Amino acid sequence: MNIKNYLDSTYLKTPEQAGLSESESILVVKGCIQEAIDEKFKLIMIRPNRVGIAKEMITKAESLLTIGTVISFPEGTNSFEEKIAEAKQAIADGADDLDFVCNYQAFKNGEIDVVKNEVLQLTQLGLDHHKIVKWIIEVAALNDTQIIQITCLIKNVVLTHFKEDHYSSVYVKSSTGFYVTKNGLPNGATKSTIILMLENATPLLVKAAGGVRTYDEAVEMIHLGVKRIGTSSAKAIAFGADATNDY
Repeated sequence: MNIKNYLDSTYLKTPEQAGLSESESILVVKGCIQEAIDEKFKLIMIRPNRVGIAKEMITKAESLLTIGTVISFPEGTNSFEEKIAEAKQAIADGADDLDFVCNYQAFKNGEIDVVKNEVLQLTQLGLDHHKIVKWIIEVAALNDTQIIQITCLIKNVVLTHFKEDHYSSVYVKSSTGFYVTKNGLPNGATKSTIILMLENATPLLVKAAGGVRTYDEAVEMIHLGVKRIGTSSAKAIAFGADATNDY
């Protein structure tokens, strides 16, 4: 097993979050992109406004690295119009994977039709442009019943409206890694939440994001059935070291 094929090397901090200037942040992003190229990871996951930088570097390097970005990150509460505009721009800039933060707050408030509509329309947009679509459900903001329900909602929308050969292009993803929990509780993927997702997402795929901090934890997730792992410590994990960052 080449674990690098499962790792989405991730850098999603804004300059403000990282305590950097814009120019310093760009240098950090470029370093992450170059590392992902050099280490032959599956994908580099970055903010939408950095996609063009990645596309230019990957093209110049003649690399097979793919580009993922996040839409309506990290809260997922942007309007449908804002989400679709951000996604269209990311597609134009060269993104291969679109990781949408599902409006889990609307889901928790019982606005099920709002969630179903965005899952349908935005999945359609991604698939029409031959992109991988991932739906971030933010497991740390949900209880077990809600995790099952929202995972099933996404699955049922896809199975109802899209052909079987599209199923492998749609993922349910655990977390943003930016959700603030209380009392030190995990804010990313855990074994128990991933099992719930896998049991209820199939035949869609599952991505574990946040919380995978060691090589052994990554291997455990893969053995459970996860197909992608998002981490800001991809190189460390790939070489058997513990994660050095907080995502």
